[in-house]
Amino acid sequence: MSNKSFYINQPDFILPGNTTVSILKEKDALGFHRSLEEYQPTPLIPLPDLAQQLGVGMVYVKDESKRFGLNAFKGLGASFAIHQIIQENPQVEVFCTATDGNHGKAVAWAAKKFGKKSVVFVPSDTTLNRIKAIEKEGATVIQLNKNYDDTCAHAEEASKLNNWELVQDTAWEGYETIPALIMAGYLTHFREMENEVHTLGLPEVDVVFLQVGVGSWAGAAAFYYMQRYGSQSPLLVTVEPEGSSGLLDSFKKQERTIPENPAHTIMAGLSCGIPSISGWSLLKNAVSIAVSIPDERATEAMRLLYHPKGKDQRVISGESGAAGFAGLLAILQDSRFEPVKKHLRLGPQSRILVFNTEGDTDQERFKRIIS
Repeated sequence: MSNKSFYINQPDFILPGNTTVSILKEKDALGFHRSLEEYQPTPLIPLPDLAQQLGVGMVYVKDESKRFGLNAFKGLGASFAIHQIIQENPQVEVFCTATDGNHGKAVAWAAKKFGKKSVVFVPSDTTLNRIKAIEKEGATVIQLNKNYDDTCAHAEEASKLNNWELVQDTAWEGYETIPALIMAGYLTHFREMENEVHTLGLPEVDVVFLQVGVGSWAGAAAFYYMQRYGSQSPLLVTVEPEGSSGLLDSFKKQERTIPENPAHTIMAGLSCGIPSISGWSLLKNAVSIAVSIPDERATEAMRLLYHPKGKDQRVISGESGAAGFAGLLAILQDSRFEPVKKHLRLGPQSRILVFNTEGDTDQERFKRIIS
């Protein structure tokens, strides 16, 4: 079942037999990350007062704004991929990527960490604050008058021309190994939670909300939940901005497609085009619900997390970081999502996990929104 804003899928929970899945099964990114001096597990924050207000059993937030001092989760993927590439080929001098923000910053940080250079191409709608944050990590940043997909294509061409190593977190035909290594890096924070859940004696969650840009991070989550739980997996819900819902549109067409009605969104990290081929191969087999939301939901979510209820802990979340939680708000509060709410059986018993994938990465905009 679907309408403009959602699609209800019937996942089969079958792991595809492809290069990406082989790499995800084989690599141990958590072991690598634990060897880094900056490594600390990020916190899993319960928000019981917020959950009560929303009429659900519990909301947990995995807060990735605390990761490596980068204010976002992307350092997990970039550091592991670059480490693996250098092990294979120590002669690499320059790493290149296209980004709408956090991934480029993470590539720059990881390249610098290993004594290498980085060149980062950004699309036309990238804010000056985000560009400065990438430059601060030592990258040469070049802004193009192009959208995200065309910027990725430009980065690929420039890498071939200059003999740079392309580290892109989206996969396409013939370019799957490095995106898979990035996805393997993302598995660290799902594995961290296993330890926390057992240590704190927390119950397993019922529903997991995953924001989607190109789908590599959400695809890594899909792999993790399918491999660990099979058909007993928590229900997975993907959330995208209305102006950039390539995954939702792909579900409707049952094949990868560019967003039908591309438009500007404040959720810059999710403002992407066609889903990654490897992300799509996993998500279509694991996701129960795909939704798209307007920007107002993201700003509402940011404010609710920043101004906590009762004794709940404050969570500082950026526009993309709050998107998963914003999806939960939309489903609970907007009557258009009633079939989705029913399908997920959302109510007083539901235990929900959302990820804060970034903090206040654009501080000026963040201050405007939360005030």
